[in-house]
Amino acid sequence: MVQYSFAGKNALVTGSSKGIGRAVAVALAKGGANVVVNCSGSKAQAEEVAAEIRSLGRKSYVAVCDVSDQSAVEAMVAKVVAEFGSLDLFVSNAVYSDRELMVNAKMDGFRRTIEVSMWGAMYGVRAAAQQMLKQESRGRITVISSPHAIIPFPTAMAYNMAKAAIDHMARTAAIELVREGIRVNVFHPGWIDTPGERKFFTEDQLSTGAAGLPMKRLGTSEEMAHGVCFTLSDEAAYMTGSTLTMDGGVGLPWWSKRTEGGQ
Repeated sequence: MVQYSFAGKNALVTGSSKGIGRAVAVALAKGGANVVVNCSGSKAQAEEVAAEIRSLGRKSYVAVCDVSDQSAVEAMVAKVVAEFGSLDLFVSNAVYSDRELMVNAKMDGFRRTIEVSMWGAMYGVRAAAQQMLKQESRGRITVISSPHAIIPFPTAMAYNMAKAAIDHMARTAAIELVREGIRVNVFHPGWIDTPGERKFFTEDQLSTGAAGLPMKRLGTSEEMAHGVCFTLSDEAAYMTGSTLTMDGGVGLPWWSKRTEGGQ
């Protein structure tokens, strides 16, 4: 994987105890950043990530925080600055999702999905931006969203709604912050082989589903981390308010039946 330089930077990645968040946190550390690992309930796994980051010679600690709690998010950002001196890179990754048909959905789970996946992202972006505005060096923000923002996947109405909302939230933040020197971008991963997918699918279902995708496989968290790191890097210095998609072609009309001649 291409190694981007984040030497001297301090990062916070929400929902980084596993999956894409974990891969992003480790990749940032490999690039030279100190990284705060956030979780709400998987503390043992988060501690493993923090230990891996420290083994790379970087600073790290675990911030246990439910991102749907605005005051807790603001306190988490304040502690990052107290411990490391600044917040230069912020990645909004934490999510929650229940999957049921809308007409059958248990509203507690529906609301929890919105609270974490939409409000949690907004609280994090807002708190990070407020801190970055206090810093001469400003900072960079990436919001991990999803093709669910565009494609109305059935049984995922709350998640679809949340992802559509945070796409527009991130672009609005980008236009509000661009003249202040803060870049905000969106990242869309496809169907990725993460622990979170096991909440909805068995191993056989994942294998069968992957075989039906355009690339005939699920993506990896490490592949997604590469894309996220690019959006945060100096190489993407002219990129803000944009969406980088690494979905293995899921957004293409791969379900259409085409002949050998392409008709």
